[in-house]
Amino acid sequence: MGTPLETPEQQAAEVVDRLEHEYPDSTISLRYSNRLELLIAVILSAQCTDERVNKETKALFETYETPEDYAAAPQEELAEALNSITYFNNKAKYIRNACARIVEEHDSEVPDTMSELTDLPGVGRKTANVVLQHGHDIVEGIVVDTHVQRLSRRLGLTDEHTPEKIEQDLLEIVPEESWQQFTHLCIDHGRAVCSARSADCEACVLADICPSEKGDSEIDLASGDPW
Repeated sequence: MGTPLETPEQQAAEVVDRLEHEYPDSTISLRYSNRLELLIAVILSAQCTDERVNKETKALFETYETPEDYAAAPQEELAEALNSITYFNNKAKYIRNACARIVEEHDSEVPDTMSELTDLPGVGRKTANVVLQHGHDIVEGIVVDTHVQRLSRRLGLTDEHTPEKIEQDLLEIVPEESWQQFTHLCIDHGRAVCSARSADCEACVLADICPSEKGDSEIDLASGDPW
């Protein structure tokens, strides 16, 4: 068990600095070629691995190219195309309804504001942040997925449990220029070293400043992956 730095701001800045050196090529792993594909991929990625999503979207994006295509697709047909994705029935419904809203209210263009995005069916703040950052080059928040939740709590950057409250804590202490990259760094480190089931503290570049060790049932308590 390590000792965190004196202030939360120093702790967050040091975490970012060390992880940037450890993962210099850290970036989004979902594959997409336009904003609509990004939105669809992020909706599908909720409680599902990016690797699995990438396998399925290759054919999906060849079949459905526009919001009109998704909105017009029968529910059963779209669900069948997604049947290897977790919660595929619900996600098919969200995608169809979100695309119908995009056609009807946004001239078939994926909107570029947090309020308009989160007004779409199946789109929460996490999904909206990803679309804004990687689709519109607008960074106004931090994407809080399960890796960010887990690492932020283990590293003593927050005591909160919900993604929304965790994000607000992080926005106060993570350098603004690192808001987008912070998520990718946490994802890479969470996958490689600080996993939910077996944290490899001996191999961790943050061990000396991390107040946790091998995870902790109380620290790791958090809600599920937000959409």
